[in-house]
Amino acid sequence: MNPLLAVDADRVTAGPLGLLVVVLMVLATVFLIRNMNARLKRLPREFPDPGAGERDGTRPPEGPAA
Repeated sequence: MNPLLAVDADRVTAGPLGLLVVVLMVLATVFLIRNMNARLKRLPREFPDPGAGERDGTRPPEGPAA
């Protein structure tokens, strides 16, 4: 076994790179949660019943809403 690859378990500690990765993951999660909350607030409280147009003879417009 190569002596340069030997690791002393008592001397191994968490480094600044690990802290940076954890902080970036926390920040990304916070921004994703804020973005999703903003998108959910813009949604209407209720959506129209998709079968209602077929019952009364009118049809909702096709395609994505602009």
